[in-house]
Amino acid sequence: MIVEVLERKLGRPVTYAEAGLRSPKGLATDSVGTADSLLNLGRADMDPSRRGVLTASLYSAALVVPLFAGEAYAEERERTVRPTGRIGAAEVATVRTMTDRIAEILDELGAGHARPMAAAFLVNTVALYLRASATGPVRRDMLSAASDLTYLTGWMAMYERAHGLGQQYYVKALRLAQEASDHVTYCRTLRGMSLQASNLRYGQRALELADSAAEAAPDAGPRLVAFLRGQQAHASSMVGDRRAAFERLREAESALSKADSRRESIGGYDQSAYQFHVAHVLYETRDLPGSIAALKTSLRAQPKQERQGRLHANAVMAQRQFEFGHIEEACTTWGAFLDDYMGLSSARGDEHFTTMRKRIAPYGKIRAARELQERSRQVAGMKA
Repeated sequence: MIVEVLERKLGRPVTYAEAGLRSPKGLATDSVGTADSLLNLGRADMDPSRRGVLTASLYSAALVVPLFAGEAYAEERERTVRPTGRIGAAEVATVRTMTDRIAEILDELGAGHARPMAAAFLVNTVALYLRASATGPVRRDMLSAASDLTYLTGWMAMYERAHGLGQQYYVKALRLAQEASDHVTYCRTLRGMSLQASNLRYGQRALELADSAAEAAPDAGPRLVAFLRGQQAHASSMVGDRRAAFERLREAESALSKADSRRESIGGYDQSAYQFHVAHVLYETRDLPGSIAALKTSLRAQPKQERQGRLHANAVMAQRQFEFGHIEEACTTWGAFLDDYMGLSSARGDEHFTTMRKRIAPYGKIRAARELQERSRQVAGMKA
């Protein structure tokens, strides 16, 4: 009753913790409790005074992942929370459409711009929908849509090097997918958590999460199978299992050949993504020239609008060309990286930029390096 009065007075959702109250027993196991925890996280992510603490939170390699339950918890509920009231298919479509738009902004402008929008939408709209009344099918659809958006928000946090925050979003995406009985989003989120572990060089943990994702999706379509096998291949190569890595790559390639040509804004997988996995496996198995060649193939296959993905791929390729001793070629690739970096807001891009400047600093006698150094100074001035 206290929370209800506060919500009506303020015209927005209020969590038990925000009101200074302890959650009733059992609340954390249903969608209302999940909405409260998501609301707390999203609101903290929106608050500039708290965002620094959130982004500095530590990643836990020992985190216990919630298991897929197999049956939906999203049964019919008649609890109405003002001002949202009752939701239907239109509200589900709203969340799906906004998720697609945020994914497009991510590709075009970077996670630095897209993630605050996602957090604000989660707090101001999605949390209200999750706490409203709905029929069982509509509630499951809403939980699934919210899980997709939460997964995307976690992926953006991970991409921005806020790994502890990204992990928190991922766990909430898993719980929402559980309640919706949404196998696809659950497995896709586990795969995202595996990618995060591999980025942080936790090879064994990355493999465990990738295998868990694959095991939880026995009836997955060919595109999701390829998506999961590619990550299994990368993780296997990180732990030194060369045979399994190349076997998983073959399975990924075979599954991808059976998939349709439809593009997905969330969790999509195509030839460009597959070749990026090939490049990772070849690099981990010390085939540096092969890795560089795979990255070039990946970039040729990448859609032109995916600027953030292209920025990352060019930065990785330049570093590997530099490592191979091809300094001038690396400078050319870093130049392509700068073309996208100037128009993107990305913490990972900032990290790549810093790495580039450190790598080329000792090579002032090479004309390509001098020109790149001069251009990098100009870009740094623009970004300041």
